[in-house]
Amino acid sequence: MRKHLFAIAVAAAVIVAGPAFAQVNVFIGTPPPAPRVEVVPAPRAGYVWAPGFWRWENGHHVWAEGRWIEGRRGQHWVPDHWVQYRDGNRDGWRHDGGHWDRDG
Repeated sequence: MRKHLFAIAVAAAVIVAGPAFAQVNVFIGTPPPAPRVEVVPAPRAGYVWAPGFWRWENGHHVWAEGRWIEGRRGQHWVPDHWVQYRDGNRDGWRHDGGHWDRDG
């Protein structure tokens, strides 16, 4: 029962946070492919472009298309990206999810 309630709570948190925060940091040993070239649509007032990125799903990289997200005054969008890391004797890749950061 507790596992079921926990799963519901996590799902609700993802829905409330929206797609910008749907993926938490992921640590893997497989580097992501090169980013795809995307044609960015014409600007939309009040929105910012969140570029596409490779997400990790079911043991492999899957392309997530770029999308418009509602802008936030005094903040800018930091896109999803992969960072190579070394942790002791372990090398790998860490996915840092896209997020808002304060301007200035």
